[in-house]
Amino acid sequence: MDKLTEARRVFDLEINALMKTRDALDDTFVGILDLIISCTGKVVVIGMGKPGHIAGKIAATFASLGTPAFHLHPAEAMHGDLGMISSNDIVIAISYSGESEEIVKILPNIKVIGAKLVAITANVDSTLSTEADIVQVLPRFDEACYLGLAPTSSTTAELCYGDALAVVASIVYGFRDVDFGKFHPAGSLGKKLILRVEDLMVTDSDNAVIQNDSMLVEAIVELSKKGLGIVSVIDASGNLQGVITDGDLRRQLEKGVDIYSLHTQNVMSRGPVTIERGKMAVEALRLMKEKNVSAVPVVVGNKVVGTIMLRFIVDAGIIL
Repeated sequence: MDKLTEARRVFDLEINALMKTRDALDDTFVGILDLIISCTGKVVVIGMGKPGHIAGKIAATFASLGTPAFHLHPAEAMHGDLGMISSNDIVIAISYSGESEEIVKILPNIKVIGAKLVAITANVDSTLSTEADIVQVLPRFDEACYLGLAPTSSTTAELCYGDALAVVASIVYGFRDVDFGKFHPAGSLGKKLILRVEDLMVTDSDNAVIQNDSMLVEAIVELSKKGLGIVSVIDASGNLQGVITDGDLRRQLEKGVDIYSLHTQNVMSRGPVTIERGKMAVEALRLMKEKNVSAVPVVVGNKVVGTIMLRFIVDAGIIL
């Protein structure tokens, strides 16, 4: 046996299953999709064995893309979890044979509850097909398992079919990246979509600011006390006049100047890089990377309201 040849055979068989399923899409897919879009309850996805794992993933994809959904284990359903299903729900039952014992046993109860039943199966004459309100009949193809027994090609096709339903439904809803971020707050992508500069900046007494008529030594004290690597120089109205950074101070010391005789205006960098408070944190990260700075004043108009550091953004889990 050539191991790579066998591996490629698995790929070929599963790709063939996907292509056959894609080519078999018709008005039935549209009918199921319309049921989902118009559903006022939840989409309940069930399957047993390997299709059960697929059902869990499909339900998770639906939920993350704006369709309320959950996975229900059919065996647990027979012991009380059928109470999770209501009459305004849609139940999508996945069984390639259409005769999975645990699924067949709960079909009468689903009917009594009043939920719509969608079948995804390859057997049009099966019990599942007979009981369902709408049936997607998958084409016949070979399982990638060399024995032809383990669900492989069939579960791949079922997974892709479910993904297609979830993705197209999200397009119909007008689901946007900001909506996606609401449901993914823990991930880097979600944080990029929901965290703003104002969520991460330091403000008030934690911010490093100094008046533009101050001496440089006062700026040094503020730099040391706040530990931001930057101090914003403002006028009496709070408008930004410039900034003094650790780098600015280091360059003055290298010149051997008398730091006790210098005013902030003699040292500060005018026209510094700034970011508006309402901007996304990922925009601030991109700006700081581009300008090669580690911290910038946060402004509203020209008034300083805070400071954001590159490490605040990275520590929040946001990356480019």
